[in-house]
Amino acid sequence: MAKKKKKQDKTAKTFSEAIGVSKLLNNDLFDFILGLLTFALSICLIIAMISYFTTGQADQSLLQESRVGEWLSKDNPYSNQCGSVGAIAAYTLMDLNFGIAALFIPMFMTLVALRLMNAYTINLWKSFFGMAVVMEWCSVAFAKFLAPMMGFLVFNPGGNHGQFMVEHLEALIGAPGLLAILMVTAVIFFAVLSAKTIQMVRKLLNPSKINLSKLDISVSIGSNGGDSQDTTEQTNSDEPDFTDDEEAHTIDLSDDIPEEDIPAAPVEKGDQNDSLKETELTVAAAMAEDKAKGKVLVHTPDLSTPINHKEPFTRYKYPTLDLLKKYDNATNPQIDMEEVTANSKRIKEVLGSFGVEIKAIKATIGPTITLYEVTPAEGMRISKIRNLEDDIALCLSALGVRIIAPIPGKGTVGIEVPNKKPQIVSMESLLNSKKFQETTMELPLALGKTITNDVFMVDLAKISHLLVAGATGQGKSVGLNAIITSLLYKKHPNELKIVLVDPKKVEFTPYMPIADYFMAATDENVDEPIITDVTKVVRTLNSLCILMDHRYDLLRMAGAKNIKEYNEKFLNHKLLLTAGHDYMPYIVVIIDEFGDLIMTVGKEV
Repeated sequence: MAKKKKKQDKTAKTFSEAIGVSKLLNNDLFDFILGLLTFALSICLIIAMISYFTTGQADQSLLQESRVGEWLSKDNPYSNQCGSVGAIAAYTLMDLNFGIAALFIPMFMTLVALRLMNAYTINLWKSFFGMAVVMEWCSVAFAKFLAPMMGFLVFNPGGNHGQFMVEHLEALIGAPGLLAILMVTAVIFFAVLSAKTIQMVRKLLNPSKINLSKLDISVSIGSNGGDSQDTTEQTNSDEPDFTDDEEAHTIDLSDDIPEEDIPAAPVEKGDQNDSLKETELTVAAAMAEDKAKGKVLVHTPDLSTPINHKEPFTRYKYPTLDLLKKYDNATNPQIDMEEVTANSKRIKEVLGSFGVEIKAIKATIGPTITLYEVTPAEGMRISKIRNLEDDIALCLSALGVRIIAPIPGKGTVGIEVPNKKPQIVSMESLLNSKKFQETTMELPLALGKTITNDVFMVDLAKISHLLVAGATGQGKSVGLNAIITSLLYKKHPNELKIVLVDPKKVEFTPYMPIADYFMAATDENVDEPIITDVTKVVRTLNSLCILMDHRYDLLRMAGAKNIKEYNEKFLNHKLLLTAGHDYMPYIVVIIDEFGDLIMTVGKEV
């Protein structure tokens, strides 16, 4: 049997598909022809606009006096190189609109033509927005600054659009405001184009970051082998820098190499002549000794550049604030005015019932506690108010009341009352604050907020020893986690090492992933980076004491009082590596359940 013929697809075609327009528009040949026509049109438009600089005065009168229909008349002798159409286009774009900045329009048309002809791969949207911003900026800037200097032109350099914007902006914010807008928009535009703009602006605002003098004093040994000659040369930035552990400092040479070929060894330039002469003699003596052994110093590190203490973790990324939970009421705390008003009245009644007269009462609302500042009347004894602590707590139905009599620096008595609905003070709100982000502390700890909602911070480097005490469930371990989090968000792994002691074995477990970076290896026999065995704590603390004594010896040799001063000297090449000096990170020992440790091995600790 013969197979049935398949039914023909009777789907209705669109009009463009029926006549073949869609195939024509998607054809590469069509794009090339359209791009070629656009390119030719842009070139003609550029010629017409450039010609308008000289022929505009003659053509402008014809364009203004003639009607629309007469512009294309053959009787009007236009002077523009592109005839009447060129004169009309140049007059419309340059005189009526954007002035000289209108040249960006044919320039963008050129980019479109090159993209259509598939000659270049160009991001047209990015080019469009970029050129539009530049054209708008140049139109206003030319109308403001070039118009007074280019009075010979028949049109405003910024066009009617630029002149209109200048007049209205100056009427609103004045000439200084207009100048500020132009400068800010220019900086933002270049910052979007290249990140180097931000660095340039920072160096412009802080010139001390610019190293204007990068000259080193080089010492060379003459043919006589004893005299030294000073030569000043600029440091070559292309010269490779060798680290201290590389073996490229010395090289074995044969005995027949003349002394004149000994290269100059750059050393650090001193501020005083005596230290400079001493450095020259030291380097000369070292080179003479190396020559006697058949070795010559061929390269030395660039002493004008500080040591990068973040190696080898130069690409280390600090933790982001997205890792922390964000609360809505952390930045905008809610105030219960009814509770504050009721407590104020009750405090007045209690004090009045015991014969304590007050002049005024003021409330300062904090996240968890409200401070009521009471100004007693003249002749009232403060001891009377201090003895009423329990009575006030009973009247307010509060968990506890603390009386500050008097408040230091003020002539008032403070009564701290816990809020019935305490607010959460999130770690994200502390670390995201301007105070923490811009702090200059060595070991900043963000511990919470004060009663005035200010971030409370301390420097652990100045405290040295910190004991966190409190009853069970009052948040001691939470405070330790806040301390660790503050340090991790601010310090580099090479700047901080942590020793964790966790007898409960679960409190510091979340910090195991960062053990390779931040945990200090105090004992090679300890398998776990977090110490959970109380019997091993004594050995760890003994090793830390030995390390502390060694560091005191290094500080004495360096003439430094603390770690900060010592590290600054080391990074600026002021300490000899051969004497055992090295970068000194801070070591923070954190012990949870310190009371259990004292009861177990109290004598040894």
